[in-house]
Amino acid sequence: MACFCNKSMALCLVLTICLLGSSFAELQRFEHPANGDGSLSFLVIGDWGRRGAYNQSEVAFQMGRIGEKLNINFVVSTGDDFYDNGLTGENDPAFEESFSKIYTAKSLQKQWYSVLGNHDYRGDVKAQLSPVLKKLDSRWLCLRSFVLNAEIAEFFFVDTNPFVDAYFENPKGHSYDWRGVLPREKYLANLLKDIESALRESRAKWKIVVGHHAIRTVGHHGDTRELVKQLLPILKANDVDLYINGHDHCLEHISDANSPIQFLTSGAGSKAWRGDVKTLNREVVKFFYDGQGFMSVQLTQTNAEILFYDVAGKVLHRWNAPKQQLYSAI
Repeated sequence: MACFCNKSMALCLVLTICLLGSSFAELQRFEHPANGDGSLSFLVIGDWGRRGAYNQSEVAFQMGRIGEKLNINFVVSTGDDFYDNGLTGENDPAFEESFSKIYTAKSLQKQWYSVLGNHDYRGDVKAQLSPVLKKLDSRWLCLRSFVLNAEIAEFFFVDTNPFVDAYFENPKGHSYDWRGVLPREKYLANLLKDIESALRESRAKWKIVVGHHAIRTVGHHGDTRELVKQLLPILKANDVDLYINGHDHCLEHISDANSPIQFLTSGAGSKAWRGDVKTLNREVVKFFYDGQGFMSVQLTQTNAEILFYDVAGKVLHRWNAPKQQLYSAI
């Protein structure tokens, strides 16, 4: 279901949200204009919602500073927005205490596009997806899976949680809100079909996929084998440039050994895991940091520049590559 509006983007978003249907429907589409020169810049933060604790507030402050410097267009959230167990309902004070009252900088008063994380699924998922939250804070947009057309780039937000077998087979005492997902097999089959179709039809200069779980990582959780098997082949076949995720509480940049895809983890919005590193994928790791921080992305027609920042706003890693040289830059 596409959204075609000649008025404000806010109206476009409201109209689209009002048209939301079944979980098995075609992916919802949103529009966000690029800059006048065709460029685009945004911040990426994940695993953050702790009412300011574990340096969440300090990271938010630096995001505001960098957001102003880059004049960002929007913010991408990679999930686990509310710890430890999502929201209890539409009126849960955690929404304001972990989001509205934390990300207060003027530069962060832009649209936020968010996917669900596994901790979000432990709460009332429908509350987190509810348009009521947008009435509380107009920046908020969280859906299971959707497409964002930002002119120079298209973003494909994917709900990765239902892919993970362990959440169904061995939930380890946790309760997950699978309303809207079951039957799981049908949900995943339709989601993969929709993602593949949307990627194939995209004519954007940059194709960026966002999910909560990592495909490639040296972090605590390791590669998500279900995504490696089911989603990664679709990304490779459709010329995806970046896969962005959270879940591991770290910052990292990993190249793919046989495709142009760059795997970028930004899951260090609050509590980080120090010293928890695996040996898998080390041969293609360009950067890894096990502290708190966030990421910025700047795109032009011909170039991508990605920076990772720590809790003090210091640049830890910079990756810059022309579009046509992405593969040779591996």
